[in-house]
Amino acid sequence: MAIELTKKTMDGNEAAAYTSYAFTENAAIYPITPSSPMADHTDQWAQQGRKNIFGQTVNIVEMESEGGASGAVHGSLATGALTTTYTASQGLLLMIPNMYKIAGELLPCVFHVSARALAAHALNIFGDHADVYACRQTGFAMLCSNSVQEVADLAAVAHLATIKTRVPFIHFFDGFRTSHEIQK
Repeated sequence: MAIELTKKTMDGNEAAAYTSYAFTENAAIYPITPSSPMADHTDQWAQQGRKNIFGQTVNIVEMESEGGASGAVHGSLATGALTTTYTASQGLLLMIPNMYKIAGELLPCVFHVSARALAAHALNIFGDHADVYACRQTGFAMLCSNSVQEVADLAAVAHLATIKTRVPFIHFFDGFRTSHEIQK
């Protein structure tokens, strides 16, 4: 029996959200540019009643800060729920303390990151991976995507690998470049 493939046109943020939604039970979100569309898509699909691969609608919790989002991820993971968050730059740095706890407790999760440059006092939209490299020592495995297709594919790899190994993953890609690039 032949399988009919459907092509979709989307940007990197939607590709990450599309794939991660399938593997997620809970998503703790706090919008931060350029990753905000990932949280927006996930929230919108949950409100529409879209089901994940477990036949459930994803439970969305919007937090008051990035640190709160990572704390909510940790709490959700401790109950056994497959949990995801989406972030970028300074937001990722605020998640580092909870990332140590998540990795130390071998809790399977994926942080999808639209990487961009860090800024001290003003918005910086340039591509940079300093935010991701600041997390190297946390115990999270890292996967980097270079195109929208890779974002979709490696998001699935990250979710399946974290479930199999109990090692948490950072799945990252260029903010504003890959995150907003549209491909079919």
